Amino acid sequence: MKSARQQWKENGVSDVEIGCGGSMHCHGLNILTAGLNPMTKDRCVTTHRTQIDRRGVVRRAPFKMVEMCVTFDEQLPAMASTGIAGLDEILNGGLTPERMYLVEGTPGTGKTTLGLGFLLAGAAVGDIGLYITLAETEVELRAVAKSHGWSLDKLELFEMVPADGFTEDHEQTLLHPSEVELGETVRNIMAKVDELRPARVVLDSLSELRLLSQSPIRYRRQILALKHFFSTRACTVLVLDDKGASGSDLQLHSIAHGVVSLDQALAGFGGQRRRMHVVKMRGVQFRGGYHDFEIMRGGLCVYPRLVAGDHDAIDGGAVMTTGSNELDTLLGGGLVPGTATLLTGPAGVGKTTASVQCMVAALTRGERAAYFLFDERVPTLLTRSAALGMDLTPYMENGQLQLRAIDPAEISPGEFAGSVRSAVEDDDARVIVIDSLNAYLQSMPNEQFLVLQLHEMLSYLGLKGVVSLLILGLHGVTGDIRSDVDLSYLSDTVVQLRYFEAHGEVRQAISVIKTRTARHERTIREFQIGSSGLQVGEPLRQFQGVLTGVPTFSGEAKTLMASQSNPDAARG
Repeated sequence: MKSARQQWKENGVSDVEIGCGGSMHCHGLNILTAGLNPMTKDRCVTTHRTQIDRRGVVRRAPFKMVEMCVTFDEQLPAMASTGIAGLDEILNGGLTPERMYLVEGTPGTGKTTLGLGFLLAGAAVGDIGLYITLAETEVELRAVAKSHGWSLDKLELFEMVPADGFTEDHEQTLLHPSEVELGETVRNIMAKVDELRPARVVLDSLSELRLLSQSPIRYRRQILALKHFFSTRACTVLVLDDKGASGSDLQLHSIAHGVVSLDQALAGFGGQRRRMHVVKMRGVQFRGGYHDFEIMRGGLCVYPRLVAGDHDAIDGGAVMTTGSNELDTLLGGGLVPGTATLLTGPAGVGKTTASVQCMVAALTRGERAAYFLFDERVPTLLTRSAALGMDLTPYMENGQLQLRAIDPAEISPGEFAGSVRSAVEDDDARVIVIDSLNAYLQSMPNEQFLVLQLHEMLSYLGLKGVVSLLILGLHGVTGDIRSDVDLSYLSDTVVQLRYFEAHGEVRQAISVIKTRTARHERTIREFQIGSSGLQVGEPLRQFQGVLTGVPTFSGEAKTLMASQSNPDAARG
């Protein structure tokens, strides 16, 4: 069989071109472009080459050549799970085995919990795990594990600070303490690894080694020596480091194969917000940016940043009815799967009732739904809905409806997006209701780019073919009605609900301002909320200025719906 070099020469590629291998510093030479297939590790030669003249100008010249592949014998190793589903998703499967990784963060961000979870995940598949602690005692580690419901019996714990470490036998005055302690510490670590031959190692923490080293050069050499040692022992290593006031240690960043940074911050009100980001990960196409996470019983719960483009589009099926023929007519047929409908209006006008009615219509057909309640308590919504002939309790009992009250002071945007995603992917919800966007946006004022996160979430729901119902409250009752933020551009359909005054009564009107998926009705209709839910009447064609709240009337009173307080008043 001919070698790759012989095949390339037969097709007119010189030794100089082959030797360049794609380097962009070979001025005046023809550079053969090659790609590496990440699944099969095949080196494939493409049918073009790049020319760089001596002035540094890049030119692409046509090049006739038969595609050839040089197959490498080694196979890609299986990724090592971190024990955290969300982090594995961010890392596109986990960690490349037999490498050294840095996990940095301020105290209290969950480094120890992450390290223990990593070792326990390995123990679950038969890997030997070793936890080397230079700061915490074994008693403290077991207490941390117990708080998460874990048992560390399958792990090896190596405490580097013995109980007799302060006796006179351990003191000397001939040499500087760091000269002896650093070398002894490193030798003890290596001896323990050689004794146990673990597949996974956690070293907690590098702060102690940094103090013993006393100089950056010596510290770097020690870390490089440990990295080389671990690489010859086929160990996947997590080294934990405290991120101090001076920030990250860039020397460690350059040495480690990958770096995961953990942060926490206090908001003006509510609990602390924790988030992580992958600083670097060689050879892995990870998901960048910040990802919210929480320390819960059982370990870290990571909520990967939602990227709509990572999900495939799903056909949501036929148009869904709202449960009202008149409202369906206003919308041009009903609610289209994969679209977001924004219901706007002042307080008490009926936005929640309209959303619940649309959701109940879907539940009646056997669909699943999720209702995220920011504004009011769950018992209040259940009582009010039952009084309007829309009892939600049976749907909650049979699992069709997931009704969740959200405390925005205790939840991060990432956790909320994760809850929505779980409802869609795990519970197969086809209708999502967010009540309301005012509370969602105003209760997290310190969060940056919250509207962009909402946009990404709605794009995701659209790709999944989910009907999204969003409620946005407006300030005022009639006249000058304003909103805190304009979110109409995020929605495919905008439904306006308004108060207006007629014949000494406050009445309600509904209209569809826009819809991107159908030719909707442009009339303004009156509606009422009664014992059977939302009832929509005929178009108000003899009124002018209904949306202003103070319309002028040019017709007969019988065009209005019957008054609930005086049924005969509107019949004339």
